[in-house]
Amino acid sequence: MTAAQPGWPLQDGVLELGDLPVERGGVIGGARLAWQAHGTLNAARDNVIIYPCSYTADHEELAWLIGPDGVLDPTRWFIVVPDMFSNGVSSSATDTEDYPALVTMADNVRAQYRLLTEHFGATRVAAAYGFSMGAGQAYHWAALYPDFVERAIVVCGSARTSVHNKVFLSGLLRTLEAAPEYLGEGRFSAEPLASLRAFAHIYAGWGLSQDFYRERLFETALGQPDLDTFLKEDWELSFAENRAANLYAQARTWQEADISANDLYSGDLAKALNAITARVLLMPSQTDLYFRVADNEAELVHLRHGQLATIPSIWGHWAGSPEVIPADLTYLTSHVRSWLDS
Repeated sequence: MTAAQPGWPLQDGVLELGDLPVERGGVIGGARLAWQAHGTLNAARDNVIIYPCSYTADHEELAWLIGPDGVLDPTRWFIVVPDMFSNGVSSSATDTEDYPALVTMADNVRAQYRLLTEHFGATRVAAAYGFSMGAGQAYHWAALYPDFVERAIVVCGSARTSVHNKVFLSGLLRTLEAAPEYLGEGRFSAEPLASLRAFAHIYAGWGLSQDFYRERLFETALGQPDLDTFLKEDWELSFAENRAANLYAQARTWQEADISANDLYSGDLAKALNAITARVLLMPSQTDLYFRVADNEAELVHLRHGQLATIPSIWGHWAGSPEVIPADLTYLTSHVRSWLDS
């Protein structure tokens, strides 16, 4: 399906993958990979930017970043946004019988590779770009397909989920499991509304920095009258739009993310990082509580062609998706466009 869009073509589609075995055991029955593409694929089929989704996001939510004056320019690049498994658009835990206990980032990226090569006939990826869980997938692209990916842009993400990050995710998972509606194996008899509210409040304490709250930016920058309103309207209502089983499944994907956890690298992260031939731009937020600058600094020493550009922001993790943060958006746009030009 093709829809009109001012200045560039826009396509939406679904790739039918059949019964898709996943690397940690199990099969996604009748797997479907939804996607959206912006721009025009060139004759050489090598102007592709793959832009995977972050936690809970779908392709519509990521589209704000794309535009002639945006971070990613669809008049120059063919930008493909694949929907991550369990985001409610591609095959998800809520709508797939016997959905596997764990679907990894590598499973997602291998399905995305089929989309680019089998459906679009892409010959090369000019860049893998991603924020948060999307950044982890961009890192996986560079590690799993080193001869196919020219650049990787990792915004507020890491090559392997850190121990501290796993503790945060464990808290979210245990909160969902504590719900009376929880059946086990990531399944629920009904939506656990009280647990989802608790889930949202936990997330709010991590998604933004201590400095953000100290400066009361939820009032001065976001226009909320008080903290309670901010927590309800920006966090509770947002997570209430998601199904608990999908939140659970994607949190497991995030928790187990590791570019080296495969037969290519046998858990050797340094080896996996060194195998990346793409030019890698690492863009952590100075105050991110999930993906610390120190984690990217540790990765940088093993990359052949890497650069670190820390976003100087007090907006925590949100600095990497700065739709409502003008200064951070300017910083992100400038560095990404420069990296794509080089």
